[in-house]
Amino acid sequence: MSTPTSATVLYKGVDLKVLGTRLAVGDRMPDVELTATDLRRISLSAYAGKVSLISVVPSLDTGICDAQTRRFNDEARKLGDSVAVITVSADLPFAQKRWQTEAEAGNVILLSDHARMAFGDATGTHIEALRLDQRSIFVVDRSGKVRYVEYVRNFGHHPDYDAAVAVARTLTTE
Repeated sequence: MSTPTSATVLYKGVDLKVLGTRLAVGDRMPDVELTATDLRRISLSAYAGKVSLISVVPSLDTGICDAQTRRFNDEARKLGDSVAVITVSADLPFAQKRWQTEAEAGNVILLSDHARMAFGDATGTHIEALRLDQRSIFVVDRSGKVRYVEYVRNFGHHPDYDAAVAVARTLTTE
């Protein structure tokens, strides 16, 4: 069951407060609006009917975030069209588009939380002091129910890629 967060994330040895409501397996994924790389506003409900693997990174311009997004770009190709692989960050849409072009990462959907931090507030990933989203992963089934959640406590650590992909793959056969 989702609960308001009193969570923190460890950044350079300092605990920073994370705002929003943490999600748990079984919760519904909130339908928030984000900004696409072409500046269109898009709601997460646009992906209803598909399994969604939502990878959240603080900024694509950091090494781990870059690696995480490249990894899920590769996984998106393997998972196929029945899974929407989405990366959410607080980067400006222009920066996301630049990164996507330079990384040749055409399989992953990039959405920006920059304008309102609505995703971060709705999912408990909004790092207040940095105005970035905490590294996390959500796998959502076709009906909008969260089936996998990982909030990465240490800013500089990788998530469990294999666990998230395994859940997404399982959901494609349900």
